Amino acid sequence: MLLGLLISWNVNGRPRYPSMENDQDVAYISDVGGDKLKPLFIAGSCVTTIFLDLSFLSERWLRHRGRLVANVSTIEKVLSGLSMAFALLGTIGLILLSIFDTRSHHTLHDIFLLFFILGYVVSAIFICWEYQRLGAKYREHRILRASFWIKLAFILIEIALAVAFAACNFRDALNAAGILEWTIAFIFTFYGFSFFIDLLPATQTKRGTKFPTGPQATQMQMEENDQYGQGYAGRNTVDSQRTLGANNVKTTIGVKHENGQAPVASNF
Repeated sequence: MLLGLLISWNVNGRPRYPSMENDQDVAYISDVGGDKLKPLFIAGSCVTTIFLDLSFLSERWLRHRGRLVANVSTIEKVLSGLSMAFALLGTIGLILLSIFDTRSHHTLHDIFLLFFILGYVVSAIFICWEYQRLGAKYREHRILRASFWIKLAFILIEIALAVAFAACNFRDALNAAGILEWTIAFIFTFYGFSFFIDLLPATQTKRGTKFPTGPQATQMQMEENDQYGQGYAGRNTVDSQRTLGANNVKTTIGVKHENGQAPVASNF
């Protein structure tokens, strides 16, 4: 949806929309989406938020069922619940800002834009906090730490861009603000794709089986290391015996003898 709006604006010769200011050359997302492509803007916003919220619910359900590492402490469960609550606030904000366009409902549009950004950034903070605790507790699962760093990077980048966007709007640097808005939106899209990493470990478990954690995961890793070590040791033993046997075969005046012993002289 987002890419379609951007392509449409460029293909049509970067037109000026009625909602744009006189000294504005870069159209905001709401300028493009609030015009003839408003149905696409609303539909795309709804689909985006639905799939993102389904990712939140799937992650919570799979942890509850044991298909992912479980939240064992009350704090982790509270963090998960808060992340979903603020994600719902962001969902409401995105859907409503697509309905109330900036041309006809400028104030409402800005309020819902704030709900959208604030809701998903705060949600990311809580889920990042949750993954930090899970990664510290289940150190054998590196994917938890990877997901934590991805979400932390999203938080820091989006906050920095949001502050810059607000500053540009305040100073009437509308073209810079428009570029920042498109950038924030595309980074948010990649944030949604990051949940694929969170759900990926569930493919290693089947229905009715629990995801290995703690001693179970450690034991599985030890067994894999033992199997590798035995195979490697076996190959080393064979290679050593071959090398030793080759070294024990010597040649004296064209006659081979083994174990360093000279050939016995014959009377015949």
